[in-house]
Amino acid sequence: MRYLRYSFYAVLMLILIVLALANREVVTLALLPEQLARFMPVSVQVPMYIVIMLAMLFGLLVGYILEYFREHKIRRDAAQKKREVAKLSQEVDSLKKQSGVEEDDVLALLN
Repeated sequence: MRYLRYSFYAVLMLILIVLALANREVVTLALLPEQLARFMPVSVQVPMYIVIMLAMLFGLLVGYILEYFREHKIRRDAAQKKREVAKLSQEVDSLKKQSGVEEDDVLALLN
């Protein structure tokens, strides 16, 4: 499985390198629309592959954040169930100590 993962990474890196080599021309990235750029011109000249990589990174980041918030309810419910299980386990232990029976009935029969 480890070799499969490494080969996937190698293919991915090869694709990214080819993408970078194919898109080396410099483009002007305007951060504001033309109407607002008259008041505050903000633009940067960067290679096209940088723009592509930043767009992919931004998309991944937005996806991770949205997934985090989507799973928040599931994580909250799991934590609540975990606390409930711990409480019930503690209650079972205290009831066993009160009754004086520490071991299971089936195990007691075997002894």
